[in-house]
Amino acid sequence: MRKADKNNELVRKTETLIIETALRTIDIEHQAINALKNSINDNFVAVVERLFESTGRVVLTGIGKSALVAQKIVATLNSTGTPALFLHAADAIHGDLGMVQSDDQVICLSKSGETPEIRVLVPLLRNLGNTVIGMVSRSDSYLARQADFVLHTPVDQEADPNNLAPTTSTTSQIVMGDALATALLALRGFTPQDFAQFHPGGALGKQLYLRVSDLFPQNEKPAVKAGDTLRAIIVEMTSKRLGATAVVDDQSQVLGIITDGDLRRMLEEEEDLTGVDARAIMSGSPKVIQENALAVKALQMMRKHSITQLIVVDDHGVYQGFIHLHDLIREGLI
Repeated sequence: MRKADKNNELVRKTETLIIETALRTIDIEHQAINALKNSINDNFVAVVERLFESTGRVVLTGIGKSALVAQKIVATLNSTGTPALFLHAADAIHGDLGMVQSDDQVICLSKSGETPEIRVLVPLLRNLGNTVIGMVSRSDSYLARQADFVLHTPVDQEADPNNLAPTTSTTSQIVMGDALATALLALRGFTPQDFAQFHPGGALGKQLYLRVSDLFPQNEKPAVKAGDTLRAIIVEMTSKRLGATAVVDDQSQVLGIITDGDLRRMLEEEEDLTGVDARAIMSGSPKVIQENALAVKALQMMRKHSITQLIVVDDHGVYQGFIHLHDLIREGLI
């Protein structure tokens, strides 16, 4: 076999190994997630109700990879209206147990349910009078026997070829944590507005609270009257640097809009510019948006009509200014 053929065969074998391993991982974890459906039962309902009715916080603890999953679940709970905190199991038995208050509910994450830190921590929690909820893969483990409630996350095998690296087990824990968080969210009647309150700096939150009135005042406010000359129009547009100007009447009601595109078309079509005024150039019935509208609505309108700016008006239709596509980009809505 020629060297080139050997190299090609090696490449094919490598590609096959990569694809087969990845697909095997997905299949194993998919089966484990499906198996979790059997754990959504009366016991799961009892856990959700206990957490919902609690006046304390939800404390999640674990060791190793389970500790990392616990931190993720804490973040999800906090962002969906359930106060939660993370306590590392090793730190807990070396002083940090003082973080736990008497009315807190404690969820211990462990695949085996037999790790030394968990075996030490659980009796301490029970002595403090806290409810202990075990999220564990082995239903016959120490944690499962000692916990007040068990969230069973069964795992037949890890997804790695050696059945050693925490993969399937951590995926099951994450999914169970998401199931808890979303069930609590539903009980609380958690709304998009609540979500925005907890995510004010994110793009998702901004879609739910950021309004046109938060953005347009920072822009210039170009405006001309219907009878203004071509020179006045050009001066107004270039000095305000928005590429457009509103055409308004004496009561600041919007009559139309002139964009730089309107100007170019007029210059291409008209040879005699004598007497040309704003009325002759403007596009009537321009797209407008009210100042109290959500900024995401402005984005939707711009996309629908393939434009880059909207005229902003108040509740009475009085011209207030412009909102530009760049304002929305700057805020991360795109």
